[in-house]
Amino acid sequence: MPDLPILGAALTVASLETHRALMLDKARDLELQDFCFADVLNGDWTPIADKAKALLDGHDGRVGIHGPFWGFAIDTMDPDVREVVKKRLWQGLDVCEALGGTHMVVHSPYTTWDHNNLDNDDRGREQKIELCHLAMKDAVKRAEDIGCELVIENIEDKDPFARIELAESFGSEAVKVSIDTGHAHYAHGSTGAPPVDYFVKAAGNALAHIHLQDADGYADRHWTLGEGTVNWHAVFAALGELDSTPRLIVELRNHSGLPASIANMAALGLAQ
Repeated sequence: MPDLPILGAALTVASLETHRALMLDKARDLELQDFCFADVLNGDWTPIADKAKALLDGHDGRVGIHGPFWGFAIDTMDPDVREVVKKRLWQGLDVCEALGGTHMVVHSPYTTWDHNNLDNDDRGREQKIELCHLAMKDAVKRAEDIGCELVIENIEDKDPFARIELAESFGSEAVKVSIDTGHAHYAHGSTGAPPVDYFVKAAGNALAHIHLQDADGYADRHWTLGEGTVNWHAVFAALGELDSTPRLIVELRNHSGLPASIANMAALGLAQ
């Protein structure tokens, strides 16, 4: 990675319009977050995509989307629910193809309960991976075909390695690892997981995407970078050891904090 990496952002199309000048001032990667909702995917989303493309005229960064996740998990055992999961992933990839998107965020199926219970069954870990393959195999092939990466984001993950094993199990360059710093910090503070920089080190060059948000280790805050207790020096030091170039996506609850997040990391000499 470069000495001073460039931060991108997760935005809705409406907030992209607000922060367009900032997103175009450098090659900032963008993640559009309008397309994770079933009602959007089931409706006519093309006007939203068309507006995004118009706003991105002159944009030099990579573009992707946060994929659908509400109401399901990719390891569902219910075959009927699995068909919905497959449909939603396919719809998300329809959007990626229309946008020329190169990543789609998929939520990890690993929970805190899993950390303590998967090894109760001799095939517990293997079966979880098999269930994910049943739901994702068609989407993985489609992602390969359109040049998109499915990046698996930690949610409740306590073990930073289980999600990496899942990504590697597909044997595909289209399945990579994502880290959400706030989720990792929550897991560290509330469930005894390793600190955030350990998640980065565990992922190594399989890391293709990171959601940057600040938090307090208690909840999923999505605060402006610098407002919480994430050790940003340790996180960026770990990122600096990578040969890969993950998308560095600032993901905030209040998008108005984007300029301050970038300014705060610049003031620390960590990013621009």
